This record gives sequence, structure tokens and C-alpha cells, in this order.
Amino acid sequence: MKKQTILRIVLPGLVCAGVMAASSWYAICYNDGRLVKPMDFSTYVFSPKDLPMLLSLGLVLLYAAYLVVLWVRAFTGQRRSPAASQFTRTVSPKLGFLGLLGFLGFSGFWTYQRSGSVFPFVFFIFFGFFGFFYEGKMSHTLMDERYKENWMRAHFNANQTALKIIFVATILLGQGALGGSLARTFMFYIIAVTLALALGIFLGEYLLYRYDHDEQPDESEG
Repeated sequence: MKKQTILRIVLPGLVCAGVMAASSWYAICYNDGRLVKPMDFSTYVFSPKDLPMLLSLGLVLLYAAYLVVLWVRAFTGQRRSPAASQFTRTVSPKLGFLGLLGFLGFSGFWTYQRSGSVFPFVFFIFFGFFGFFYEGKMSHTLMDERYKENWMRAHFNANQTALKIIFVATILLGQGALGGSLARTFMFYIIAVTLALALGIFLGEYLLYRYDHDEQPDESEG
């Protein structure tokens, strides 16, 4: 993945996070926390002061749609390129430092105590970007039959691990493991899901790297 592509992904995300933080601050200070604190939307009545928060929410939705478009374009472009079907993409291992953005998720504990907002917990999914360290080490690798088998095995095991965590979290939190507090249950469910997804993304690349190198022939033998 090129640096320009990474910037096209990360910079709009940071802008969205900044706009969301600013609109949340405005809502808390000047609009009684509307659309930030938990509220009954069945009785919601529009107010002009809600515009900053509504616009920031719309911006986040547009960013999500933008990511989907980028993913679809990258996927279709890769399938059309004959070279891409033979070698893995070239990625710099330094992109793994983007995983540090995952620590922004801890700010969710502050926003939850302050305004009831759980949005920052979504940043935990960026921990999965640490997988770029291992994907970078596998750059421009010939995708032969052995590689394809390892890829399927690594991503199957990674996805299975993530789904198991989500399943256990769903069962435990769904049974009221946190004393029946709906707000707290939702908060910890968001944390569990985002961390599980991040683990799945990271494990997919890490296991592929381990499988590929564990099966390399030992040149010292023979």
C-alpha cells in the first residue's frame, strides 16, 4: 500500500475525529449534551443547535462510505492486474506504526464519564494496523500454491479467534454480566468487538508470516 493511499485513509479519519470532538464539545457546553448524552429519540425535536453534531455525524457516515469505495476500487483493481495476481503488494513495514492510533481508544473512558459518548472506543480497531509490520516483510512475495494455502489457513484461524471473542462477549454481556446497566454493557460490547476485530486483522498477517517462514527449507541441511 502506497503512502499516498495511507494518507488518503488516515487524514480524512483524523479530520472526522477532530470535527466529532469539536461538535461534541459544543453540544456539551452549549446544547445540554443533546445527541451526545443518552436520550430518548422517540421524543426528539430538531433544534438549530443540533446542526454541528448532525453535520459531524453525517461526515462520519460519508467517511465510512468513502472507505468502502476505496476498498472496492482496490479490490477490483487488484483482480484486473495480472501482476497483482502473482505477487503480494509492496508495503512498508513502517506503516505498522499506524497501530499506535489505537491508543486513542482509551480516550473513550474519559468521554464516557464526561458525556456518555462511546465513539472514541472505535479507535481500538487501529491496533490491527500493527499487522503492517508483518505484511511489509511479505512484500512482493510470489503467491504460489504454498503461499495461498498459508494465507487461507492464517486468515481462517485469525477470523475464528475474533469470532470466538465476539461470541463470548455477546453471551456474557447479553446475560447481564455487568449488573444490568444497559449503557455500561453497550460500552464494553463496543470495546470487545473493536478489539476482537483488531486482533483478527493483526493475527491474519502475523500468522501468515509465521507459517511462511516456519515452512522455509533449512539451507544448512544437506
